Amino acid sequence: MKPFFSSLTLIASLAGSTALGAETDYPLTIDNCGHTLSFDAAPQTTVTIGQSTTEILYLLGQQDRIAGTSVWFSPVLPEFKETNDAIERLADNDPSFESVLGKRPDLVTVMYEWHVGPEGMIGTRDSFHEVGVPTYVMPTDCAAKDNSVGADGTRSELFTTQQLYTSIEELARIYNAQDAGATLLADLQSREAKAVEKAKSLNLPQGTSALFWFSSSEMAADPYVAGQQGVPAYMMDKLGVENVVTSAEEWPLVGWETLAKSDPTFIVLAKMDR
Repeated sequence: MKPFFSSLTLIASLAGSTALGAETDYPLTIDNCGHTLSFDAAPQTTVTIGQSTTEILYLLGQQDRIAGTSVWFSPVLPEFKETNDAIERLADNDPSFESVLGKRPDLVTVMYEWHVGPEGMIGTRDSFHEVGVPTYVMPTDCAAKDNSVGADGTRSELFTTQQLYTSIEELARIYNAQDAGATLLADLQSREAKAVEKAKSLNLPQGTSALFWFSSSEMAADPYVAGQQGVPAYMMDKLGVENVVTSAEEWPLVGWETLAKSDPTFIVLAKMDR
């Protein structure tokens, strides 16, 4: 089970603004999740696998370079509905390897390694690279994270929105869109700083705890809940709230009896519109 990630593109980082130059100096080399990518120029044709990568490219003004999208969790950001309607959606969920290659992309941007990664259900990164198609995986899903452990991977460090910012910065460099990238980063950083200050002002009682319930395969089945190191854990850390789930997995299955005994102060329910 993968979390509703689109809203994460609206979360800002506490880290300082990233310096982006006015122009990319090609050839550009980027180390991305264990792979070295080289670009002689900005990609002209892109296929996106994952809603967050699609929306980031829209926010960077690169919609004319997108030939196809896939993996959608909810409606696109309202300001991009008309743009998005004009771009072919290869699949709501998982596109085939052949459909992606059929667009003859110069780059494939990827939201989750479970789609394109060591055991990717669409293909491995090597399978794309062997036919001359580079892939960029967002650090949000591969930095300090082992996606071979657990149903949705296990993080060795607490998620931070700096991982998201790294994605924005690197994509801005790849597409020679530094001005748009700097504007987006500054906006997100400002918004999170204000949100964190508001969170601090809540003065939640010591010992406040929470459970983030993502989904259950069946009504009576054990739920997928947020582990100790993922995006919800980052939110709880900023709020000063204890996560009652102790697993390091991204979205572990935990029994209802165990959760009931943990007696959280409140429960947060995830929502996906698809």
